[in-house]
Amino acid sequence: MSVLIYLIPAALIFGTASLITFLWTLRSGQYDDLDGAAYRVLMDDDADKPGDDTKP
Repeated sequence: MSVLIYLIPAALIFGTASLITFLWTLRSGQYDDLDGAAYRVLMDDDADKPGDDTKP
């Protein structure tokens, strides 16, 4: 039972830190553009540059 003296405050500290981190990511706009990264993977912008002689 004496372990609970350490585990309960540790769980509260980790939970509070996780909540603060999540709220910080919401305010910084981390979740604003969810589809942009998926479309950026499919776009091939590097191959369309003029003067790019590295094409096979």
